[in-house]
Amino acid sequence: MIQPKSVENTGAEHDRVYRALRTRIMHGEVPPGTALTLRGIGKDFNVSMTPAREAVRRLAAEGALSMSSSGRVSTPELSNERIEELATLRALLEPELASRALPRAHFALIERLEAINQAVSQMIARHDATGYIRMNLDFHRTLYLRAQAPAMLAMTETVWLQLGPTMRALYGRLNRTEPPATHRLIIAALRAGDEPGLRLAVRTDTTKGLRLLKG
Repeated sequence: MIQPKSVENTGAEHDRVYRALRTRIMHGEVPPGTALTLRGIGKDFNVSMTPAREAVRRLAAEGALSMSSSGRVSTPELSNERIEELATLRALLEPELASRALPRAHFALIERLEAINQAVSQMIARHDATGYIRMNLDFHRTLYLRAQAPAMLAMTETVWLQLGPTMRALYGRLNRTEPPATHRLIIAALRAGDEPGLRLAVRTDTTKGLRLLKG
């Protein structure tokens, strides 16, 4: 006789699916407007409908997925107004996180950021859009973790999550050949202990590209 899965196991499966799907969306692996089904998600992650449904509900609550009145689930296609709103949130949250991280920006952190920026260059050379997004976010997250402001960082990651599919579309328009120049400015400001310069570099980095998606 097959025993039913325990509540604990179902919860662990839901969390696994949620985290994996969340990462895919944040890194732009799922294009805007992509329809998802619970059956397809269950098959991808080898789980039943229940953990798939709970993961989708959780991601929809974070704005990573859209659910229509008919129950259709898809990654959102952002309007210009929504892009502007999310860019404004990044411009408010991320300079503050960088500023709070500055007193703890020791040499080892700056070296780590330089290494990540080299990885960004490698992803660009490979024309790896999702790899570029992943390493770019890793650059920012590595710095912001030093802010020791977990609530603010969680809010920032929710914004990144909502922008993930749209950032994939942005990558195609940028046609990058090297990492953003603003990354070098961020690192230089950290070395100099220049808080106004750091705030400006982060603000510019978080909003410059998104403007290309409007219109």
